[in-house]
Amino acid sequence: MEYQYPFSMDWSTTEVIDVIKFFEAIEKAYEKGIQRDELMEKYRRFKEIIPGKSDEKKYCNEFEKESGYSSYQVVKRMKDSETGSLIKM
Repeated sequence: MEYQYPFSMDWSTTEVIDVIKFFEAIEKAYEKGIQRDELMEKYRRFKEIIPGKSDEKKYCNEFEKESGYSSYQVVKRMKDSETGSLIKM
């Protein structure tokens, strides 16, 4: 797809890469499906970088506007799912 991932210039290179990996996991949930545990690991790292709810919402909304993929819906389904399940939107 042709869009840019949202990120902050204040983040380290590693943090930018980890946030992009989270958004790639969201894409994967829509396109093929992703294991809940893999998504949970990427989400936990994302929350280490972006702990605030308002900042999380800001970056996820930017991503959704660019891609059409809702991080909120994927994370909601992940939280409602059993360990070991496949998250597929």
